[in-house]
Amino acid sequence: MLYVWIRLAYACFPLLDGVGTLKVLFVCSGNVYRSPLAEALLRKIRPNWVVDSAGMCMVIPIAEEVKEFLKEENAEKFLKNVPETLNGKRLMDYDVIVAMENIHKEYVLSLCPQCKDKIVVWNIPDPYLMEKDAMWKIFGQIKEKVMELLTSNNHFL
Repeated sequence: MLYVWIRLAYACFPLLDGVGTLKVLFVCSGNVYRSPLAEALLRKIRPNWVVDSAGMCMVIPIAEEVKEFLKEENAEKFLKNVPETLNGKRLMDYDVIVAMENIHKEYVLSLCPQCKDKIVVWNIPDPYLMEKDAMWKIFGQIKEKVMELLTSNNHFL
């Protein structure tokens, strides 16, 4: 379904500088681990895309482990400074909304029922309170998913 949506997005939205652009939003619980990590990784690879992230609520700062992982990926400079919530986000403006878990999809739909066809769920568990090794595995899964997102539409770029 994501492939179909990205293909549709490329057919309907303008191109910038001859390179396709998308507006992508990553959503998780607190915008502390998963979604800001995915945002930074994608922003590094596709600087012409509009990439953002948000959480259902905001409780704590972005995790130091995320900063450490992104430093190893040479993507730390693409990390936002503070977590954000979905409040105030214009959800209909995004071409693709990536929910880390189904609960995030349901929350987005409660705010924007018309966004149904824009949402994809990655089923990435929350690394909060995990041991570092387990956390790093989750971060690796996110990196793989970001690369899949790019691969799924390479022929459009």
